Amino acid sequence: MAALVVLLLALACTGGLYAVFAPASKAQADDTAQSLAIDEGKKLYSVGCASCHGTGGQGTTDGPSLVGVGASAVDFQVGTGRMPAQQPGAQVPKKKVIYTQAEIDQLAAYISSLGAGPAVPSKAQYGPDGADIAKGGELFRTNCAQCHNFTGKGGALTHGKYAPSLEGVDPKHIYEAMQTGPQNMPSFPDTTLSEQNKKDIIAYLNAVNGDETVSNGGLELGGLGPVSEGLFAWIFGLGALIAVAVWVAARTAKAKKS
Repeated sequence: MAALVVLLLALACTGGLYAVFAPASKAQADDTAQSLAIDEGKKLYSVGCASCHGTGGQGTTDGPSLVGVGASAVDFQVGTGRMPAQQPGAQVPKKKVIYTQAEIDQLAAYISSLGAGPAVPSKAQYGPDGADIAKGGELFRTNCAQCHNFTGKGGALTHGKYAPSLEGVDPKHIYEAMQTGPQNMPSFPDTTLSEQNKKDIIAYLNAVNGDETVSNGGLELGGLGPVSEGLFAWIFGLGALIAVAVWVAARTAKAKKS
């Protein structure tokens, strides 16, 4: 009996020591890291965001609710410097980023804990591999050109709002904007524009606004599309025709007098 008791105690001690000193599983490590990120993100949120969006992200009269916006919206808004906003207005402009990427990730982790939403896309989702530039151009002209213009140069909207230029914008942020629909932009979830569609649009924008863009010749008029081309035709083309008509009429009248 004594030997059995000693054996059981030895097994118990061995199991306890193993539980204490054994390395934590990857799942446990990930959970711990996520919990730490949420805690740090909550601290950052309390200092820089709670005054407008509420202590629990529920929103106030000065800022919308952040419950359910997801990590993608946080990464876009904070990663482009639009948030924190300097002052209210018709539209919050892009400006210098004041948080590091690590801090942005922590804020995103905290906001995500408030409610499920779109996750930050991976490079495989917005990278050029497997993209169809021609299809992207077709999709862009159908869904985006009305506001951002035909090559993403941007354009004015109503009541002081505007569609910003997409030239030089990080592909990840373009993808996130399509996911979340910031400010005046509608959102394009995967049910509307699939991951492949978004990848194609980004590839098209990179092609038309990239450093290696090749002009097809002639004056591109800012790449603004048929509106500027039509205006050019009306002002200069029609003006030239009127001038020629006046000159011909004057010459004809002078010939008749002589």
